[in-house]
This record gives sequence, C-alpha cells and structure tokens, in this order.
Amino acid sequence: MPKLKTHRGLAKRVKKTANGKFKRHHAYTSHILAKKSRKRKRNLRGSAVVKPCDAKIFALMLHG
Repeated sequence: MPKLKTHRGLAKRVKKTANGKFKRHHAYTSHILAKKSRKRKRNLRGSAVVKPCDAKIFALMLHG
C-alpha cells in the first residue's frame, strides 16, 4: 500500500496538542458580524478542541 499524503488544507487549519488532541479555530468569525451579539463573537474568538469522533478522521488525514 502506498504512503498516505498529508491533507494540506487541514494541516494549515489544525494544530496537534501535546496530549495528541487537535486544536481548531471557530467558524463564523470572518464577516457579517454586525448581526451577531458581542457575547457570541467573544466566545468564537478562542480555539476549540476537535470532538473525538472527528479526531479519528483528522488523524487519518494527517496520517498520525
């Protein structure tokens, strides 16, 4: 079986933490911000951890 290539689009958007989890940024922060509440925008600012069900797919796409 040939080697898997790294999914470059995902590699640019996700970082792997020391414990092996994946850290990502929130969506919905680039435009149309006037209608979103201050609280919502503030909560979208930080990073989030990828859910375990998606982490398996991410690990395959980043092969490891």
